Amino acid sequence: MSSVTAVHQGIYRSGLARRVASWLGAIPHPPVAMEIASDRVALARWSRSGSLDAFAVELLPPGAVIPSAVETNLVNSALAKAAVAKACDRLRVRAEDAALILPDPVIRVFVQHFEDFPRSPEEALPLLRWKLKKSVPFEADETIISYFRQAPREAGVDIVTALARQRIIREYESFAEGVGLQPGVVLSSSLAALSLLDGDKPILLARISGSALTTAIVRSGLLCGYRCTELPAYGASLTPQMLLEEIFPVAAYYQDTWQEEISSVRIAGLGVRLGEFSGPLEREFHCEVKSLLNSAHAEGIIKDDARQLADRELDGLVGWMLHRN
Repeated sequence: MSSVTAVHQGIYRSGLARRVASWLGAIPHPPVAMEIASDRVALARWSRSGSLDAFAVELLPPGAVIPSAVETNLVNSALAKAAVAKACDRLRVRAEDAALILPDPVIRVFVQHFEDFPRSPEEALPLLRWKLKKSVPFEADETIISYFRQAPREAGVDIVTALARQRIIREYESFAEGVGLQPGVVLSSSLAALSLLDGDKPILLARISGSALTTAIVRSGLLCGYRCTELPAYGASLTPQMLLEEIFPVAAYYQDTWQEEISSVRIAGLGVRLGEFSGPLEREFHCEVKSLLNSAHAEGIIKDDARQLADRELDGLVGWMLHRN
């Protein structure tokens, strides 16, 4: 199904996958996936057996792609297209179905509680549009929306909703079509990467990509919190205190709502700087702080054939690969 009619989210592991199995079952499994970030594009191809066949990464010049939920993202589409075309040539990609893994700021995600929620999409979609119309910076008639139900902490139902501006999604789809790809699935990088989290206790994910920070909390297969924000600084200018201040609202909301502490923290996007941040985060949350990809590999979540993607910190593609398999 094209993302023009639905934005498909990627939450694919353990209990969370079981809860949405029927919903995700409608998602096709194209042989190619392209993950786009502000600084690079990455393509991967899988064999019919599901093993990784090949992948390619091409860097983007600064300013070629500026992720946004509202404004034009492909600011210099010619440079971006040239990078993707080069990656396609390396993989010998020609007119194939593909999954698009987009920057987190493009797709807004909300976890909302309802005492009662309609079973019919014909009733549910207008309700969600009305509830969220003040939470997104675009009009309701411009919105692509997808949702699923999950068990709440108490009575009622929790609804996880993903929204995007149709014009922005179509921008990326047209971009992919321009290099011969046929986009059939669209999701955001962090939603794909959530499949790397597993366990019965609350895990906080802090994922940095360029100037964007996504904070999410997963507990026993439930998405309990999600927030994507713009960092006050990034790269070498980002400090542990800055990161803590951005993470804290989601952690505090979870602790107040669920009345329990975070059990572990997983970090993505800091690279070799992780050691500078792990100490302050451990002192704040009183738990272990580890690399998302390294911990997933140690726990056996990432299989050997996906390790080369993990070594390049392509956590969105690794998460999508877990779903494909």
